[in-house]
Amino acid sequence: MTTTYTFWNNKGGTGKTSLCFQSMAFYADQNPDKRVLAIDVCPQANLSELLFGGLTGSGSEVLLARQNEPTRRTIGGYFELRVPTPWSTPAIDPDLYMSHPADYNSAIPDNLDLIAGDPILELQANAVSTLANTQLAGTPTWLRVIDWIQDLVDTLEGRYDTIFIDANPSFSMYTQIALSAADRLVLPVMADDSSRRAIQNAFSLIYGLKLPSEIYTQYAFATKLKAEGRGLPKVHVIAKNRLTQYVVAASGYSAVLKTIDADVKALLTSNPGMFTAHKAKDVMVEIRDFQTAGVVAFARGCPFYEQKPGRMDIMGKRVGVKREYLDNCIQSVQSLVDEL
Repeated sequence: MTTTYTFWNNKGGTGKTSLCFQSMAFYADQNPDKRVLAIDVCPQANLSELLFGGLTGSGSEVLLARQNEPTRRTIGGYFELRVPTPWSTPAIDPDLYMSHPADYNSAIPDNLDLIAGDPILELQANAVSTLANTQLAGTPTWLRVIDWIQDLVDTLEGRYDTIFIDANPSFSMYTQIALSAADRLVLPVMADDSSRRAIQNAFSLIYGLKLPSEIYTQYAFATKLKAEGRGLPKVHVIAKNRLTQYVVAASGYSAVLKTIDADVKALLTSNPGMFTAHKAKDVMVEIRDFQTAGVVAFARGCPFYEQKPGRMDIMGKRVGVKREYLDNCIQSVQSLVDEL
């Protein structure tokens, strides 16, 4: 049985893509007998660039070449297949959209495949939204469009054990398509008030909680999925990201973190079915700030377990990575991977 994790937060800058990249690489490396698929549903396609080799490994050039194939070897290429006949499922050959990152980046495990991101998603967004909201008698048009990624996953027929989806920090139609295909949600947050609000916003957008008015209820993502007898992804991990020893000690940040914990406990009590766990301590994971080790690893498209300490050249600049910082990064990512 395939399990699908989607990394998402409606707020940008929470480290969503970096956590997705590191955790999927760790997971694939530690489970060599499992097949892992990454689906990059973000027009920035940063996850794809990392998997293809990062800044120093020509990841951007590799991605551009995938986008310029006769059939775009990307999620945008797959959406191009769906737009002409949006409410019926055509014959899908998933291999047309697949890449094997290890062919370009030796640091990536061989058992990890990728459907790359694509900036064309932004151009497609209006068309996809219009198609989803078209009224057609006897045809659930919104559901047919919202199932596009799930249709692709179904075509794989269990070929992959675990799927990781990196979703855009928005709630556009392509983000909703990604979320509806997820079994489990990983929600990265920061130690600030805006991240606290982001948790509240996430639960409003996905689960329809505390909407500002009943007017919005009938249009809510949760309402529309439930009306079709469909389930919602469950919150599996809330990753408190980029913590430092100073954040823990600072009274302001500490107060925010405690408030986030309290909010999650309250949600678990009032809506336990929205989570995979029963206690807040089993949902929350603390991730230390990656600091310079993160900058180097992401410039190289390198999982932390493959990163070496010491000084190295990054685009003409000498950058040092301390063993202590690198070990902290590995331990932090491992704490997340242990929950998957």
